[in-house]
Amino acid sequence: MTQTESDRDILARTLWGEARGESLAGQIAVAWTIRNRVNDGKAKSWWGEGYAGVCQKPYQFSCWNKNDPNFACLSGAKPIPFRELAQARIAADQVIDDKVADPTDGATHYYATTMSKPPTWTNRAKQTFKLGHHVFFKDVP
Repeated sequence: MTQTESDRDILARTLWGEARGESLAGQIAVAWTIRNRVNDGKAKSWWGEGYAGVCQKPYQFSCWNKNDPNFACLSGAKPIPFRELAQARIAADQVIDDKVADPTDGATHYYATTMSKPPTWTNRAKQTFKLGHHVFFKDVP
């Protein structure tokens, strides 16, 4: 599947909004979670279509919620620091172009350990990976 420049840009902005404090490896892991949703054929109407559709589907990635403090940068109303966006773009391109393997073992969900407590869905899901401030899961009911 050929990805548009918009897909790449929106994925990179999502990585910045969701994982800007993470290493390149951490952003790659988050990008793979998004890619796993893009490629999940069983529920495309739930996840959205393509990278832009998955990233911007309401309530999937909080950074795109209009009330999120990151939204102004993601929407272009405020600039994202160049180096931060450049790293997120590298992660996005590497995942889209299949240059790196999936470190998450097929995860479709994650949460940030900076949250006050884990989401309740983690109780019934299979944890696959942990890196930096993110814990990754698959088989989420």
